[in-house]
Amino acid sequence: MLIIEDYLLLVLDDVTGKPVGDTSYLQHVAGGALLVELALRRRVDLAGDASGWRSGRVVVRDPSTTGRPLLDRALTTVKSREGSKPRSLVETLSREKPASAALDGLVARGLLRREEGRILGIFPTTRWPAADSRHEGELRRTLTRVLLDDAAPDERTGALVAILAATGQAGRVMAADPATEDGGGQVDRQGVDRRAQSLATGGWAVGARARAVEEITAATAAAMTAGDPATTVLA
Repeated sequence: MLIIEDYLLLVLDDVTGKPVGDTSYLQHVAGGALLVELALRRRVDLAGDASGWRSGRVVVRDPSTTGRPLLDRALTTVKSREGSKPRSLVETLSREKPASAALDGLVARGLLRREEGRILGIFPTTRWPAADSRHEGELRRTLTRVLLDDAAPDERTGALVAILAATGQAGRVMAADPATEDGGGQVDRQGVDRRAQSLATGGWAVGARARAVEEITAATAAAMTAGDPATTVLA
C-alpha cells in the first residue's frame, strides 16, 4: 500500500463513503504523499550545500522504477523538474490528479466501492464506501498504538502521521467510528493532534530522510493553503 492509499482509507467513512473532515485539497495531499513516499524509498532527496544543486531543492537519487505505476509517474514528473522546490513539485503533481488515480486503484483492488449519484437530482456526486476494511482495521490499530498509547512509529507510519498532521486530520481520523457516519469515539482530538504534530517533527526517520519528509509535508500544507480547492475529488 502507498501512503496516499492509507490516507484515503482513513479519511473516508466506511459506510457512507464521505470524508470525515475537509478534503478540499486532496490532490495536493496526494502529491505531497507521493513525494514523501519517493523520499522514503530513497528515490528522491533534498539537495545539500555541496550537491551542485541549490540547497533544499528536490533531486533524484535513484531513477529506477518502483513497480507502482502511480509512484513511477510521480518519479518521472520529478525527474522532468529536478531541482524544483518541494512546494512547486507538490503543486505540479496535484495537477496530475493523483488522488483520483489512487481511489481508482483502491476500487480495482476491492478495498473501496464507487457509488455515483446526484444531489437534488442535479449535481453529480461520488461516494467511496469500504468494500474490504481489513487493511484499514490493521492500520487503525497501528495508529492507536502510536497516537494514543505513545508507541514509537516505524518510518512508514511516522510518514503517514506527518501527512495527517500537516492536513489537520489526525484527531478527526482517530475520533471517527468506522461504523457510523459522524464518528462518536471517545478520543481527545486535540491531544491526538498534538501528538501527531510532535511526531511529525521528531526523530522517527533517519538523517536526510527526516529532513526531506519534514520539508515536503510543510510544503504540502503551504500548497493546500494557496491551492485551488476545485481539484477535490470527494464531492
